[in-house]
Amino acid sequence: MSYEFPPDQYQPQQPAFALEAVRIFAGDFDAAIAGFDGVIQETTVAFSQARWPKVALEPWIFNADGNAKAGVLVLVQPLPLKLGHIAVVKWGPVIADETACNKKQIEWEVLKFLKAHYAVGRGMLLTVMPRAEAAVQPQTLDWLLQQGFDSANELPFPARYHINVRLSDADQRKSFAQKWRYHLNKAEKANLEFEVADADQLLRFQKLYDAMSDRKNFPDYSAYNTLPHLFAALPETLKPKLFFVTHKGKDVAGAVIFAAGRAAAYLYGATNDQALPLRAGYLMHARIISWLRDNTRADWYDLGGTDGFQGLHQFKKGMVGAAGHIVQVPAHANYAATTMASFTGHGAYLLRDGLQLVRGLFNMARGRYAKPDQVRETDDN
Repeated sequence: MSYEFPPDQYQPQQPAFALEAVRIFAGDFDAAIAGFDGVIQETTVAFSQARWPKVALEPWIFNADGNAKAGVLVLVQPLPLKLGHIAVVKWGPVIADETACNKKQIEWEVLKFLKAHYAVGRGMLLTVMPRAEAAVQPQTLDWLLQQGFDSANELPFPARYHINVRLSDADQRKSFAQKWRYHLNKAEKANLEFEVADADQLLRFQKLYDAMSDRKNFPDYSAYNTLPHLFAALPETLKPKLFFVTHKGKDVAGAVIFAAGRAAAYLYGATNDQALPLRAGYLMHARIISWLRDNTRADWYDLGGTDGFQGLHQFKKGMVGAAGHIVQVPAHANYAATTMASFTGHGAYLLRDGLQLVRGLFNMARGRYAKPDQVRETDDN
């Protein structure tokens, strides 16, 4: 179906090109965006169905001149007591060609459409979560604020660590921090083996992940339980990749990487007790970086965040090195066209944040999980 904008007073300014918004079936969306530069696992239907099974999914494709230019998966969350809905766009629109000179224009026209359709036309609170872009000054949040959106609270530790994977092995090694190189050199002398595995080896990773979770006692609020569904439901070109490091035939480290777009994403990692003295994590990531360069179209390797743990920060910062970037995830942006949508939507977020705070304090009081210990830093490399 093609979308017709609401009455003229709400119609976004028309771009230099005409974008046609087409609502498609959820089952067709992942295949439709499989070749897009901006695709990541959290923008797929397979991920969202497994992560939020009770949330309605509304996928859109945006076409111009007979070609798909962007896609967006909108998560529509009903509020209690039938008070309304919140429409959520995680990590912004998925752009087909991120090298296009009009990339930002396409993104902003899609966001204008979403504002007109969900906030104005359907009376929802619209939440947009802009993506942290490597080596690019954040522009989307500033633009959203100019369009009347308000900024929500930032993440407590918003840094994301991006590695340039387009370097030669020699130049990449030079980019690593000196201490990181030292540990990598040690790992390369430890008789470790690097392996790329298929989806049928997920159980191997599960054993490592369970052992690590028990040992490190980190709070796990991740979407790890979505992995089996991702491997089963995603198109072949979007399935995550599994990597292992072995020592004397036994797994000591593993990683799950989403490697379909121009920014590959580190989803999950796991190690056992042997990994630390062997420095297996250093060798594993160095080999993954080389593999991404040689086997994918990725320009960047997104290591994600730290959840406030200083050890992770130091490890990832050293890997980012001189050629990579530490960037900040922008704050979420909300827009409501009516007082009721603003009151109910923001109220729901306050309730959610309060419950998460109580849960965190309860777990800390019980001594159930390790406590974040990262020192806040400004952007640096």
